[in-house]
Amino acid sequence: MAVPVISLDDVGQSFVSRDGQRLEALAGIALSVERHEFVAIIGPSGCGKSTILRQVAGLLRPTAGVVAVNGLQVSEPRDDIGLVFQRPTLLPWLRVLDNVTFPMKHKTGRVDDACRARARALLAKVGLADFESRRPDELSGGMQQRVAIARALLQDPDILLMDEPFSALDALTRDEMALELLRIMDETPKTVLFVTHSIPEALLLADRIVVMTARPGRVREVMDVPFARPRGLATMEDPQFNHLANEIRQQVFSRRVA
Repeated sequence: MAVPVISLDDVGQSFVSRDGQRLEALAGIALSVERHEFVAIIGPSGCGKSTILRQVAGLLRPTAGVVAVNGLQVSEPRDDIGLVFQRPTLLPWLRVLDNVTFPMKHKTGRVDDACRARARALLAKVGLADFESRRPDELSGGMQQRVAIARALLQDPDILLMDEPFSALDALTRDEMALELLRIMDETPKTVLFVTHSIPEALLLADRIVVMTARPGRVREVMDVPFARPRGLATMEDPQFNHLANEIRQQVFSRRVA
């Protein structure tokens, strides 16, 4: 039996506030993600979705249970994991190309021609081949997020963690970016753990959707997404799309404890 790429075994996370009170953010999380599977996590605000990503990334050690990548317990950040955050967090004084190559410069102290060539190829993949010399403030919000995706893909990570990457965008740009991500993942498959508050976005992108309860976050249900790939605008016009969206909506807003 193959080892999951990502596994969480009875994982919990607690924090202590400044006044000494204990806050339980996650409890009893059990989840596994297979190679090149796209799994979306959805649930109420404050249920610990982003906390799970931080645990998998090695940025936060769980206070209970075990988080593992390829069968090895996560204890520190890993090179085979790429991160895309809610905001692109680009360095405003650097050109687009230099922003994409910055992780390599930060890690090794240098950027060689091969790295620049790969960065240019990634910019072309996300539709920004003509913008490598621009500064971030010369780009739209959607274009900046494309730069952030290219940066996350620079070291060709097997795992991509995405924390509400399109939530700061307007509705039309958000749909455009979701379709763009579908295209990129079809061309360059990755194992993806994707946090979102958008039910339609989760249905369009994911192979499975993890629905979480309110804090402390628990897995209420894991739903398979039945739509064949490749997907596109026609997927959202399928009557079953709206049916499943309503079913997930009822799960998210239900107060029943899983």
